[in-house]
Amino acid sequence: MAAVGYRVKSLREAMDLSLRDLAERTGVSATMLSQVERGNTSPTLAVAAKIASGLDLSLSQLLRLDETPHVVVSPAADHRRHSRGGHQIEELTPPLPGLRADVSAHRLEPGGSTGGAGDAPMHEPGSRETAVVLSGELVLVFDQERHPLAEGDSVTFDADLPHHFENESDRPTRFVAVIAAGLRRG
Repeated sequence: MAAVGYRVKSLREAMDLSLRDLAERTGVSATMLSQVERGNTSPTLAVAAKIASGLDLSLSQLLRLDETPHVVVSPAADHRRHSRGGHQIEELTPPLPGLRADVSAHRLEPGGSTGGAGDAPMHEPGSRETAVVLSGELVLVFDQERHPLAEGDSVTFDADLPHHFENESDRPTRFVAVIAAGLRRG
């Protein structure tokens, strides 16, 4: 059960929660949570269910009962690909149950855009996105503000707010985006 404690601590810290914060969310004492995190005690199923709920997980996700193998190779031929206008997307992350992050590779043609000012946010509340420009130039339009990015630059932002990328240059732009679902709090 030490692995469960490690997962609890890692998830709690990723959610930027203190032991007291998680105790309030779960109804489990901070002392008990600390003992679980350190592997000093194994939680009962009832306590584990409360902890899972406080971390916005199912019990099976916390205990990794529904998990696929620890290593999943996704051959390039299996990547899902789609395009819209001058925007080509290759989804690099395989569709797995309980997956909390997506990685995708993008190619944006000159004058191309990933969306528009009136588009609704496409990601669940609390999502964060990081994009890395591999080649070319890119502009992040976030909440009506423009943020120019050059090759090698990266940007991280709240993905549940209106945003899109534009290529204002005269050559194609390649970038990778990582979207982590539901990690931002408050």
